[in-house]
Amino acid sequence: MSTKLKLPKIIGHRGAKGYAPENTLVGIHTAADMGVEWVELDVKLTKDKVPIIFHDDTLDRTTNGSGLVAETLYSDIQALEAGSHFADSFAGVSIPTLEDALEVIIDRGLGLNLEIKPCAGREIETTEHALDILTSIWDEDDKILISSFQHVSLETAMEMAPNLPRGFLMETQWQENWQDFVSHLKASTVNVNGNEITREEVEQIIDETGLPILAYTINEPDRARHLQSWGVDAFFSDVPDIVKDGLFSVH
Repeated sequence: MSTKLKLPKIIGHRGAKGYAPENTLVGIHTAADMGVEWVELDVKLTKDKVPIIFHDDTLDRTTNGSGLVAETLYSDIQALEAGSHFADSFAGVSIPTLEDALEVIIDRGLGLNLEIKPCAGREIETTEHALDILTSIWDEDDKILISSFQHVSLETAMEMAPNLPRGFLMETQWQENWQDFVSHLKASTVNVNGNEITREEVEQIIDETGLPILAYTINEPDRARHLQSWGVDAFFSDVPDIVKDGLFSVH
C-alpha cells in the first residue's frame, strides 16, 4: 500500500542553499527558521561507509579538503571546514552525518527528500547504509521521500523499506521507457528539471502516471507560477521564501 505524502509546495534545496552552506545543519536550521516545511538533502558514503550529507564526488568545491569522498575516511571528513566557501560568517561549519541531520530535521518537525547520491559503484551499499540509519530513526512515512537518479539505488530502497515513498528523478534528457521504470519502482512522485521541462512533457507525465510532479531547482517565482499552472505540484528551491512569496502573492 502506498503512503499518502504530505508534500508542501516548496522544498528547501540542500537545506536553504541560497542563504547557508548546502547540506549542513545550519542550512537545515535556516530553512526551518524561514518556515520551510521540507528540505532536500544528498547522502553518500565515506571510505569507511559512514553516510554523510554531501553532494559532490569530490571534497574540493565546498570544503577546505580535496580528493574523492569515497577515498576519504570519516575521521578526516569530520575535521574539514565546510562553511567559509559560502561566507566567512559560516567558518567552522562541518559536514554532518546522516544521523546528525535526521536529529535536527526531526527536532524541527521537517519533512525530508533524501536523495541517494552514490559515488560510482556504490549505488547499492550507499542505499543500504543510509536506510539502515533512516529506518531506525524515522517514523513518519508521509513526510519522507527517497529519490535517486540511480535506478538500482531505488530498487534497493524498495526492497529494504517498501513502505517509504520513492521519487523517480528524471534526467534533463529523458530515457526511453521511463514510464516502465516509474511503474517498476512503484514511484510516489516524478521529479523533473523544472527549468528545462515543457508544458507538453508535464502533461505527458500527468497523463501517463497521475503522480505528483516535483520540479528542481526553481529560484524564479515567474517560472514557478508557469509550472504550477501546467500542473507541477511542488518545487525545490535555493531561495524557498522568494518562490513561496511569488507563488502565493496576488497579481
